[in-house]
Amino acid sequence: MYKSKIQPLADRVLVKVDIAEEKSKGGIIIPDTAKEKPQKGVVLAVGKGKKDEPMTVKVGDAVLYEKYSGTEITIEGIDALIMKESDIFGIIRAVSLERI
Repeated sequence: MYKSKIQPLADRVLVKVDIAEEKSKGGIIIPDTAKEKPQKGVVLAVGKGKKDEPMTVKVGDAVLYEKYSGTEITIEGIDALIMKESDIFGIIRAVSLERI
């Protein structure tokens, strides 16, 4: 498990950015200039929350967040974002599509 050297403050979250897709579903290689900015990642560290608002995400959660949210940083070779918890839309859970 990754141990972050950064401890976010208050309601901030450190998220490891997912890698952008290299190929389309049809097998076409996507150039860097045409790649979509990833909107999902994994939580590496969380702050303690605000006085009256505890944090709802935890380390290890896969999350979906706003496209242009947060501040981009690179720490130990890992591309990450520091963002407010309110920029996160939700936690991604593994769900079987057969049940839907």
